[in-house]
Amino acid sequence: MTQELTSPSPAPRAPGAGRGPAWWRDAVIYQVYVRSFADSDGDGIGDLRGVRERLPHLRDLGVDAVWLTPFYASPQADGGYDVADYRAVDPLFGTLQDADELLRTAHDLGLRVIVDIVPNHTSDRHPWFTDPETARQRYLFRPGKGEHGELPPNDWESVFGGPAWTRTDRGDWYLHLFAPQQPDLNWENPEVHAEFEAILRFWLDLGVDGFRVDVAHGMIKAPGLPDIGHGAQAQLIGSQVLPFFDQDGVHAIHRAWRRLLDGYGDGSGRQVIGVAEAWAPTPERLALYVRPDELHQAFNFQFLNAPWQADALRTVIDASLAATSSVGAPTTWVLSNHDVVRHTTRLGGSLARARAASLLMLALPGSAYLYQGEELGLPEVTDLPDEVRQDPAFFRGGRATGAAGPGTDTESAPDGVAAAGGQDGFRDGCRVPLPWSGEAPPYGFGPGGSWLPQPADWAPLTVAAQTGDPASTLELYRAALELRRRLPGLGDGPMSWAPAPDGVLAFTRPGVLCTVNTLGHDAELPAPGTPLLSSAPVTVQDGTARLPGDSCTWWAI
Repeated sequence: MTQELTSPSPAPRAPGAGRGPAWWRDAVIYQVYVRSFADSDGDGIGDLRGVRERLPHLRDLGVDAVWLTPFYASPQADGGYDVADYRAVDPLFGTLQDADELLRTAHDLGLRVIVDIVPNHTSDRHPWFTDPETARQRYLFRPGKGEHGELPPNDWESVFGGPAWTRTDRGDWYLHLFAPQQPDLNWENPEVHAEFEAILRFWLDLGVDGFRVDVAHGMIKAPGLPDIGHGAQAQLIGSQVLPFFDQDGVHAIHRAWRRLLDGYGDGSGRQVIGVAEAWAPTPERLALYVRPDELHQAFNFQFLNAPWQADALRTVIDASLAATSSVGAPTTWVLSNHDVVRHTTRLGGSLARARAASLLMLALPGSAYLYQGEELGLPEVTDLPDEVRQDPAFFRGGRATGAAGPGTDTESAPDGVAAAGGQDGFRDGCRVPLPWSGEAPPYGFGPGGSWLPQPADWAPLTVAAQTGDPASTLELYRAALELRRRLPGLGDGPMSWAPAPDGVLAFTRPGVLCTVNTLGHDAELPAPGTPLLSSAPVTVQDGTARLPGDSCTWWAI
C-alpha cells in the first residue's frame, strides 16, 4: 500500500480556548512587529487598531499569546526601542484607549498579550535625560581620557557600530550600547529600580499578561567599566561574558521583577510572565535567567543560529534541554524575529527547509515563538533601496563598505548571523509589512501604502491566497498548531532520540515520533507509525517510509 500525506485541514479553534496556570511552559507565542503588521488609518505604518482588527487571524492560526513590540511614546530613532514615555502610546500607533481595547479583544479571543519593556536604555528625549542634573544620576556619565578629556572613557563599541560613548557640551561622556539617542541607564541608582517596577505595575493593572525584557542581559556593567582590548566587539556577543553584557548583577533585578509578577496571580488562574531577551555564551549561563525565582522564559538563540545539519541540530537541542531542565524551566525555541534574517532566507533561501525547521521546532518540548509572516513563508527582502532603509545600524556601521559591521544584529545575534542571506547585515529586510490580500502592494496592509516597499511578487504569499490551500505554508502552520494543541504528547514533556540514518533526526514524544531529513535528497527508514503531518509529501510503501529531502514529518506511534 502507498500512502502520501502533506497537510490536513485543521479543526477550528474554539474562542477562549486557553492554557492553564502554567500556560507559558508550552505556549506558542506570536511576535507582532507593530509598525509592519496592519495599518488602520492609511499612513503606511501599522498601529494598535490595525493589530486589534487582525487578531482573528492569530486566533485562527492557533497561537496562545501575542508579543507586541514597543508602541510607547518615542522619537523612533530605533523603531520604538528608544522610549521617551513608558506609560504613553505614541500617536503613530494610537492611544492608550486603543491599547486597552486591543487587550480586551485579545482576551475575548482567548489570546494573552505580552508587551516589550526596555530597561537597559531610554530615549535621549526622556525627561530624565533632558534634565542635566537628573541625567548624571540616572545614566552612565564619565569623564573622558586624554589631556583634555577628548577621548572616550573606555574602548567599548556600540552594537550599532562606532564608539559606545558620546561627548556632551559639558565635556563629559555618556554610554550608549546602541544608538547615541539611546543612553544607558544607571541601574546602581535605586530610583531607576523603583521607576521600572512602577512601569510594570502600570501595564499589569491595564491587563497585560507579561513582558518581553529587551536586552535583559545588559543593565549591569562591570565595576570600573574596564577596557575590552578587542575590536569588532559585536562578534564577541554570545561567545563570552563581556563587561557590559551578562554580568551576574542582572539576576538581582530579574528576581525582584519575578516577585512583582508573582504578586499579580489570582484565583482565576492568571499568571503573568517575564521573557528574557538575553545573550549568554553558553546554555548553562542562559539557564540562569530562568531559575525558579527569576524569569519564566529566555529566547534560545543557539537554536536559531544552528546550521541545517542533523548533528549540529541535535547538539544544540541536547544542550538546550539539559541546561533548562537543570533549573526546572522549559526551553524556548525561536527561528526568526525582527532582528535577524528570516529563516526562509537564512536557511539557504529554501522554503522547504524553512517549513521543515518550523515543524521541528513545534515538535520540541517547551514553548515556541513565531515571527509575523513566517507562517506565510515570507523571505527576507534583500533589494531595498538605500533611500528607504531605516535601521540605525545602516547609518552607523559598515554602510560605506557594505560590510556586515558590528551592527549586523542589534540585540538578538552576534555579528555575521543576520548577514547570512540578508542585505549588508541590517534589519529592514525582515521588517517589510505583511501581505494580507490582493494582487499588488500594499496587499491589504492598509488603505495607503507601506513604510517599507513590499515586493511585487508577493501576491501568492498573502493570507488570502494561502487560506484553504492544503499545500500552503499558512495551512501547514495551522495544522501543526491544531495538532500541537490537541495531542497531549506535544508541548511541555519528555523527549527521547530514536535511531535514524545519517543526516536524519528522529525523536519521540508521548504518542508522537518526529523525523527530520536535513539532506538534500530522499532518505528511507522503516515507517515508524501513521503519518500525521509533513512539510513535504511523504510516502509509505510496504513498511518503508520515503522522506523527501529537507522535510519534517510527525508520526502517530
